[in-house]
Amino acid sequence: MSNSPNPIQIQKFLGGMDYPASRAQLVSKAEDSGADEPVLEALRNIPDREFIGPNAVSQAVSEGSKDV
Repeated sequence: MSNSPNPIQIQKFLGGMDYPASRAQLVSKAEDSGADEPVLEALRNIPDREFIGPNAVSQAVSEGSKDV
């Protein structure tokens, strides 16, 4: 069973994020919002590209957690 955070946990730390956003911008926003290590790790493991919105981020995190 995976310990990866769910999309709601991740989006809680990305509230107010301006999109499109890069992976680095997402990680930085989550860090500034006090995200815990599982959330930061999930964001660090998504593809390095521009994300058009929260749904794209959630999808990338979901796909990434299947590879673990």
